[in-house]
Amino acid sequence: MTTSSEAEAETEAEARAPGPVVVLGAGLAGARLAARLGPDALLIGEEPHAPYNRVLLTDVLAGRLGPEVIALPAPARYHRTRAVRIDRAERVVLCEDGSRVPYGTLVLATGANPVLPPLRGLFAPGDRELPGGVHAFRTLDDCLALSAAARPGCRAVVVGGGLLGVCAARALAGRGAHVVLAQQGDRLMERQLDPAASELVRRHLTGLGVEVHTECRVRGVGRSGGRVTSVELADGYVLETDLTVLACGVRPRTGLARAAGLDVRRGVVVDDALRTSDPRVHAIGDCAEHAGRVPCLAAPALDQADALAAALTAPGSARPYAGTRSLTRLTLPDAERPLDIAAFGEPEPRPDDDVLRLADATRGTYRTVVVRGDRLVGGVLLGDLAAVGALARAWEADEPLPDDGAPPLHLLTHDGGH
Repeated sequence: MTTSSEAEAETEAEARAPGPVVVLGAGLAGARLAARLGPDALLIGEEPHAPYNRVLLTDVLAGRLGPEVIALPAPARYHRTRAVRIDRAERVVLCEDGSRVPYGTLVLATGANPVLPPLRGLFAPGDRELPGGVHAFRTLDDCLALSAAARPGCRAVVVGGGLLGVCAARALAGRGAHVVLAQQGDRLMERQLDPAASELVRRHLTGLGVEVHTECRVRGVGRSGGRVTSVELADGYVLETDLTVLACGVRPRTGLARAAGLDVRRGVVVDDALRTSDPRVHAIGDCAEHAGRVPCLAAPALDQADALAAALTAPGSARPYAGTRSLTRLTLPDAERPLDIAAFGEPEPRPDDDVLRLADATRGTYRTVVVRGDRLVGGVLLGDLAAVGALARAWEADEPLPDDGAPPLHLLTHDGGH
C-alpha cells in the first residue's frame, strides 16, 4: 500500500524527470527563475527587448530612467521567439520561428495582458490592433511609444484610476501634457487606499495640473484620419485628446495553458508546489492562480520564482509556497514635495474592526491601520513612511498584538515601538 507522503514523493520525482527546464515568459517571474537556475534553464521570451524590470516602466515614461537602466541580468540561455503550442504528450514546446523545444520540466511565466475596455469605436470591424493615438501601458514598447508621443502641451486622457493609471497620469503630467484622468470607481487606487488616503492622492495630482474625474465612465472614442482624437464620457461630454492611455487592469495570459488542457480558472491553477494539473508543468507570476488568488503583482511573482527554484534545485528541503503578503510602495514625484505612499493588506475596515489614524495636514502626512481582533490586517501611509518597516513586519508575521488594554498606538509611531 502506498502512503500519501510516498505518493507525493513519487509525483515530485515525476516532475523532476530528466530533461531541460524550459521557462516560457521573460518577465519578472521568468527572468528571476532563469537567473536562479542558471544554465540548467532555457528562457523563452517574445518581446524584442532583453528581459527588463516592468515595475520601473513608469520611471522610464516620466523620463527619470533610460530603458537600459531597467534591464535585468542577461539569462544564461535565452531564446527570443513566441511559444505557440505545448505538446504535453511529446513534452515539446512549438514556437513561432519553427523550433521545437523539448522539456523535462516546463514553467509557464506568461504574465498578463492589459484589459482593453469595450469602448465604442475603439476597434474597427475585424481590426485587432489599437488605433493611432491609443496606448496600453504594459510593455517597454508601450512605454517607449508613449514617451515619444507625450510632448509638452499635448492633451492626454488616462482611462483608469488604479495604481497604474495614477502613475501614468503623473508621469505624463511631468512631461508637460495636459492630463485628464477618468476613473469609473468612486476613488483613486481603490484596491490599495482607504477613502481619506485616496483623496490625498487626488489632491496631489490636481496640484500637479491633472484633471481627475471619479465615478466617470468612458463610453466610446471618436476618430479622425485613422487616429483617436476624442473620448466620449457616459454623460455625453466629449474630451478632445491627442493621446489616450488605457490603464484598466490586467488579465492573466492563459491561452497556451488552456489549449494544452491544463486546469485554468482566472489563472493557471497551481498547488503549493506551484505545479499545474500536469506535474511536469509549473506556473508562476501573473498567469498563476494559487489558493484562488491571482494577485498580478511583482512581489508574489518573485516569491514564486524563488520558491520554485528551490523546489527544482533542492526538492527535499524546499518549503511549500504559502502565498505572499505584498506591500505596495511608490513615490509620486514633485519638485516641491513628493508624495510617498505605502499600503498593505485590507485598507477598509469591517464593522467590528478597530481603526487607528494619525493625520497631520500641515506636514501632509497620513497614517492609518486596521486591527481585527488581535491582528494587524491592513494599513496605509502617505507622506511619512518612517513606520512602514515595523508595520510591514507586524503584518507579515500575522502574530497577536500585545494586549495591555490600551489601543496599540505604537503601531503608528515613527519606529513602530522599537
